[in-house]
Formats: sequence, C-alpha cells, structure tokens
Amino acid sequence: MSGRSILKRIDWISVLIYIALVLIGWSNIYSSTFTESQASLFNFGTLHGKQLFFICVSFVAIILVMALEVNFYERLSGVFYLVSMLTLLGLFVFGKTIAGATSWYDLGFMNFQPSELAKIATALALAKYLSDIQTDIKRRKDQLYALLIILIPALLIIPQPDPGSALVFFALIFVIFREGLPLFYLGIGFSLILVFVTTLMFGTVWITIALALLIILVYTLKRKTFKIPVIPLSLITVAVILFSLSVNFVFTNVFEQRHRDRFSLWLRLEKDPNKLEEIRKTIGYNTYQSEKAIESGGFFGKGFLEGTRTKGDFVPEQHTDYIFSTVGEEWGFIGTGTVILLFSILFLRLISLAERQKNAFARMYGYGVISILFIHYFINIGMVIGVLPTIGIPLPFFSYGGSGLLFFTILLFIFLKMDTNRLKENF
Repeated sequence: MSGRSILKRIDWISVLIYIALVLIGWSNIYSSTFTESQASLFNFGTLHGKQLFFICVSFVAIILVMALEVNFYERLSGVFYLVSMLTLLGLFVFGKTIAGATSWYDLGFMNFQPSELAKIATALALAKYLSDIQTDIKRRKDQLYALLIILIPALLIIPQPDPGSALVFFALIFVIFREGLPLFYLGIGFSLILVFVTTLMFGTVWITIALALLIILVYTLKRKTFKIPVIPLSLITVAVILFSLSVNFVFTNVFEQRHRDRFSLWLRLEKDPNKLEEIRKTIGYNTYQSEKAIESGGFFGKGFLEGTRTKGDFVPEQHTDYIFSTVGEEWGFIGTGTVILLFSILFLRLISLAERQKNAFARMYGYGVISILFIHYFINIGMVIGVLPTIGIPLPFFSYGGSGLLFFTILLFIFLKMDTNRLKENF
C-alpha cells in the first residue's frame, strides 16, 4: 500500500486525538518541571526536553509502523511474545532498580521497561491465538491457553515487584469475553473482588451472616416449580466462606505494609481518625496532595505555569503518575474535562474501528489496544483523585516516560495500520 493510500485510509480522528493528548501532556510536563534556569523548550538535558525528544522518536516510529506490511504483525506475533518474555526474565539478572522495582534495563541513553513491550506482544499473541481457525473459546482447553498467554507475563512482572503493570495484563481478559467467553467467568471474578473488599471492611462473620440471610430469602421466595440445586449452592457457600477466611491471611502475611496502608486508606479500614490522617500524610501523601492541587484549580484553573502547588513541588512524581493533578490545578475543571473528553472520544472511536474490521485478528488486537489503554486511563485518574488505591501506572500519551510514550504509540498505530487495510477480507 502506497504512502498516499495510507494517508487517505488512516483514521485521522484517532490520529488528531493522539497528537492533542501528546502535546497537552508535554505542556503539563513542562509546567510541572519548570524552573527559571531550565526554561528553554529545546534543552534536552531537562525532563521536558527528553520527553520532546521521545515525542519525535515516537513520530518516527509511527512512520516505520505504517510502512510495514499488515501481515508482518500477525505472522511474527509469536516471536514478539517469546522475545518479550525473555526480556522480562532477563530483568532478574540484568535489571535496574528504580523506585524499589527492578523493572528496567539501563541502556545508557535511556531506561527501557520491557513490560511496555510485553503489553504489545501479549495483545498480538492473544489476538493471533483467538483468531486461529482451530481455536474454539467455548472449549475449556482453549480458554486455559488464552488465559495462560495473559498470565505468564503478569507472573513475571509481579515479583519485580510491579503489581500495577501486572494488573494491566488482566484487562486483556475482556478481549476473550468479546470473543465468546461465557460471562459466568466474569461474574466469578467480580464476586471474588467483592468478597475480598467486603471481608476487609466487615469481616468473615458478617459475610457468613449475609450469605445465610440470602439463602433464607431465596428459599422463602421460591415457587413450587422452581427447584434450587442444594448441593451446588452449598458448595458455593462453603467456597465463599473459605475464600473470605483466606483474605485476612493474605492481607496480613502476603501484602507488604505499604500495600496494607494503601488499602486501609482507600477503604477507611483504620478506625482511629488520627492514625488515618497520619496514613494520608505518609503513604497517601501523593494522593492527598494531588487532591488538594486539583481542588485548588477550581473551575477555570490558575493558569499555565501559575500552579502554586505544582511550582512548590507539593505533589511528588507530578510529571509522571500524577500529571493529571497539574491539569487540574492550572486548567481547572475545564482542563480536566477536556482531557477526559478526548480520551472518551478516542475509546469510542477505537471501539467503532474494531467492530468494522473484516479480519478477526485485527478486531481482536483492536480490543486488546482498547483494554490496555482504558485500564491505564481508568486507574491513573482514579488514583490521582483518590477514588482508587495508589498503584503507580502512567496516563497513556500524557505522563513523562520515553519508553512508555514510544510503546503506547506503537501499540495504537499498529492497530491504525491494520484499519487502513480493512477493505480487504484477508491480509
């Protein structure tokens, strides 16, 4: 396909939103790291200068991605997956530790985080497996293999430790649901999360009482023609109670103290208001300050480079995971609303593109892209405004980080390249 043909076929709505998010993100990185001595836009020794360099690198990567034949990505998806898993394994020997996580390779001119590459490779490998003519997602064996594709990189990332990046891979399960995995499994997953959270908040005793009342209510309201399977119901009840009993053990003996403190802050588990306030100002300090920064911005914001909390470095890591707080302080509700609107339009557009694909591999990869980008967006903003616990994952196209921006760009534009070929039934 010629370059002119690609320019005609590419989805310019997605491209323009991507460019807008990158530029808005960069302007906020500039603002959050601004000092009088480093005011030059093109000083590549500064954080905003380094990010500008990687923006240029990402634009070059877009050209390379669009120049390759579409079937290149499907044909070599297995190779990409294998290489990315090897890079994750290599971290245990050659990895560089940053902020307590051995998640990086020091390449001299940049730090490379292989989990970013693994996201692309896993999305491609999962799409390849699910689109294979021999795969039937209704079969238990094929369901297990699909889940293993997702589980392997997550298990390699968790010990780094980097639970935030590992969590992103589980978002790809929604691709499997889109392709026919019974919703029964999704119900089990949400039920386990619900039992876990409610056990932490109320304890196993109240979980048991609630189950007993529910069973009594069901049997009281049942009709004569409606038979309730007693044995399966009893087994489910016992399983839920056993799981609930294990929650406190996991919370106390598996979670680290910082994780327990974050859950205590999020779920208000600590009853002592003084201790809770202490946690907010220690473990929850970043979130506490980001909330204050956003709150101080009001409706219109304080203006570009006028954020007092931003200029005073009140919010740690404000140029990375907490970049959204800079938008809130300097651009107010209008700014944060605009960013959320841009992301929302992008997600809706990508869903529309995925649904119109004639090729199953392209459709499934498209939903993988949506899942990865959305989980980053949802958790990052939820974390910054205090409605989710601090996990530590960046806002796509927005947060500072060269390898993150580069691989998010490649992730998106591989799909946009596939979309340019949608009129052909086969690649």
